[in-house]
Amino acid sequence: MPRPAPDEPREQQELLPGLARARVRPTRRPPAPEAVADVDPVARVLVDVPLAHLDRSFDYAVPASMADDARPGVRVKVRFAGRDADGFVLERATTSDHAGSLTPLRRVVSPEPVLLPVIAALAADVAERYAGTRSDVLRLAVPGRHAATEAKESVPLVPSPVHDSAAGDAAWADHGPAAAYLGHLAAGGTPRAVWSAAPGTDWPALVAHAVAATVAGGRGALVVVPDGKDVARVDAALTAVLGAGQHVLLTADAGPARRYHDFLAVARGRRRVVVGTRAAAFAPVHGLGLVVIWDDGDDLHAEPRAPYPHARETLLLRAEREGTAALVGGFATTVEAEQLVRSGWAHLLTASRETLRSRLTVSVAGADEHALARDPLARTTRVPTEVHRAIRDALADGPVLVQTPRAGYAAALACERCRTPARCRACSGPLALGSATAPPICRWCGTVHEGWACPECGHRGLRAPVVGEARTAEELGRSFAGTVVRSSGGDRVLATLDDEPAIVVATPGAEPVAAGGYAAVVLLDTWLALGLAHLRAAEEALRRWMNAVALARPGGRAVVVGDPAHPAVQALVRWDPSGFAAREAAERREAHLPPASRLATVTGEAGAVDDVLTLLAPPTGFELLGPVPFGDGESRAVVRVPRPHGAELSRALGEVQRVRSARKLDAVRIQVDPPTL
Repeated sequence: MPRPAPDEPREQQELLPGLARARVRPTRRPPAPEAVADVDPVARVLVDVPLAHLDRSFDYAVPASMADDARPGVRVKVRFAGRDADGFVLERATTSDHAGSLTPLRRVVSPEPVLLPVIAALAADVAERYAGTRSDVLRLAVPGRHAATEAKESVPLVPSPVHDSAAGDAAWADHGPAAAYLGHLAAGGTPRAVWSAAPGTDWPALVAHAVAATVAGGRGALVVVPDGKDVARVDAALTAVLGAGQHVLLTADAGPARRYHDFLAVARGRRRVVVGTRAAAFAPVHGLGLVVIWDDGDDLHAEPRAPYPHARETLLLRAEREGTAALVGGFATTVEAEQLVRSGWAHLLTASRETLRSRLTVSVAGADEHALARDPLARTTRVPTEVHRAIRDALADGPVLVQTPRAGYAAALACERCRTPARCRACSGPLALGSATAPPICRWCGTVHEGWACPECGHRGLRAPVVGEARTAEELGRSFAGTVVRSSGGDRVLATLDDEPAIVVATPGAEPVAAGGYAAVVLLDTWLALGLAHLRAAEEALRRWMNAVALARPGGRAVVVGDPAHPAVQALVRWDPSGFAAREAAERREAHLPPASRLATVTGEAGAVDDVLTLLAPPTGFELLGPVPFGDGESRAVVRVPRPHGAELSRALGEVQRVRSARKLDAVRIQVDPPTL
């Protein structure tokens, strides 16, 4: 700093050094680096970042103060790209491939190992299978931390119950070689089966006995079902067979604290039997011996979040990796399950034709000339005379189930005279009725149209081409005066029903379980389910029908209102889900559709989709369909390869995602083997 001039006042000469001292900031020395752990000083961490090109482990130094807590599977905080980020320790190592000094871990969030090595490996398998990232998969696999729950002592270990093999054999007696299957489970084997359940089967009880056989062999079991109603049924069956306190439930409805409590009970090895919905497929069961999925064709098993894994495929990957037994069950058989049988990966468990004939009789209204002679309108009217007669006769013995595919009152309206669809004057959306006395309302914008008139002919009358469960219940209530009529659908779903005579009108998936089974089941508007424009329309229709008809009591009957010549209706009448699945699989092989091929969709802006197709290294047998316009201003391309080259396609799509992420290109949605097109 320059010295003051000699003629400056002494006060200024004394003031200047003081000002200088006030402005000089003391230099802060960086803290001395903390000593690293003596044993395995390197932690390989999977950092929770959504970028595909960063989907790998990174090496961090383990400070000596964290040496005991930074175990594989624990949550940690690390410094990543200039900010704090969450991560999981995958493993500890003695050395690192990184030439420079390693950044130390910031802190161990919790010393609780929540990511078992086998689940970390499964997450990598699922991410590769669906061209996603491990971070996205682990968000599905590991629930969020609940510190107060984690601090509590876990549930005590309960001794395994005595296995009643005779009860299990009796429960499975009607399903072919099931006794041998249970015997292999109890002996510690790894049998794999596709189970086509007979109508009227108490399937939760049979699943519980399969789990009991597995537990008797000293191993754990994992059961995945579509929804909470099914979880409750399996929960009751396991309690009856295994006793209380032998299993846990993993569902999103349980709430964060309860779910994390049950998750920790499994991760700590205190419980070895898990029942839950699709995310439970990642449950960290110790010594896993059996994976079960029920009704694998239900779309609830498909995860709607990236990378969009299906619970069935997750469990099959897990069965291969951990060497477990597998049971893919349902009243209907999917083409994927049929592929497992045809390839020899699994055996078929099914009931004999004699058992099926004794369990249920399925007929189609107006199926032959004699029926048409009695009721000439049997194939044109919505509720034929034969259906009325069947309902009346069955009400003398118990409840009757009527399935209709649409919820609500009247989901679509048209002019009564000229059949022109009724549209909203404000937004051109479809009009609907909420009840018999309410005016028509737009389903899109909610505008009420009290004085609606047809724009084509001026007529004010309306008709309902498609009737919902509420309108159906109203009509049946008038036809069967004095009979209790209940509806189940939408946000009013009944779980169970007593054995008193009543008519229950339900939408698919909302059918309540009757205490003694239904005396009769009626399927209405079958044409509506078959007319859906997607790949699995017939397969999905048959699955919904079979799930409803299977609720009939042994010796009951079912009446179908539909085309008696349709293959899906014929498969229902014969109760031949495996034959129908084989037929569907053959047609898909001819069309090069899954499961004969591996297929992926690429959806996004047109330029972004073109970028993906340009960067993609096409595997052997690669085919491109599109791109075509899709949705609001988007484009979609479909790529597929033969099934033997499916893994190559998944890896190629994963590599494209990494390249696009590194270059910060526009995002696209990639779905491998989507449930439908």
